Amino acid sequence: MEFFYAIVLGVVEGVTEFLPVSSTGHLILAERLLALPPSEFWKSFIVAIQLGAILAVGALYWRQLFLSRAVFTRVVVAFLPTAVIGLFLYPFIKEYLLGNTTVVLWALAVGGAAIVLFERVYREPWQAVEQVSRMSYRQALIIGLAQAVAVVPGVSRAAATIVGGLLAGLKRRTIVEFSFLLAIPTMAAATGLDLLETGTAFSVSEWSVLGMGFVVSFVFALAAVRWLLRYISRHTFTAFGWYRLALAAFYALFLLL
Repeated sequence: MEFFYAIVLGVVEGVTEFLPVSSTGHLILAERLLALPPSEFWKSFIVAIQLGAILAVGALYWRQLFLSRAVFTRVVVAFLPTAVIGLFLYPFIKEYLLGNTTVVLWALAVGGAAIVLFERVYREPWQAVEQVSRMSYRQALIIGLAQAVAVVPGVSRAAATIVGGLLAGLKRRTIVEFSFLLAIPTMAAATGLDLLETGTAFSVSEWSVLGMGFVVSFVFALAAVRWLLRYISRHTFTAFGWYRLALAAFYALFLLL
């Protein structure tokens, strides 16, 4: 049964990690729907499962990140705000926010409404930056500050960075690709921090379950990244905003019933 849970959560993580819908929020809601037994392992699983999605992005973008000094330094600058805030707030986040259904539902709903309203008024400037390597360090820092808001489960790291990047003056494809790249240090740090604190307490079977989740999330993240790049070439992010609102409403109704 645990491997079934790992597969389901791996699919959820892989599909949603790079979409502006909050993978952590989906994992928390899926955990409730599956009625997972409460344990520190499953709390850590929700954080650590992101490693599979990291590997997917790394497989697709490692040349752009590690062979371009201009790209690498901008990713580092954008990562700093989340690194500082996440390090100081990590105990509070894991204890009080991670697994908090009320927080997730509110974040999904408010974030969904924000995306819909944003797309109604946003107009891409003619001088929008087309390449990650040409964005300024100021733009990278703005995106990093926007990403830091996503330490709240349900906000969505992808949504925060995408909206922050559009406001900072990047083209849609450019900020989506930068969001992919920024996910690598951000998610690696979150996963590494959690595994350092809890990994030694995992049993062999729990490591096996975690490994299954990694593999599944890797495969589905590869597909999701490619799909999103095709999707944004023809559409805005409005549909994701409405989806978040519908999901929050559905799950709130589910809890009431």
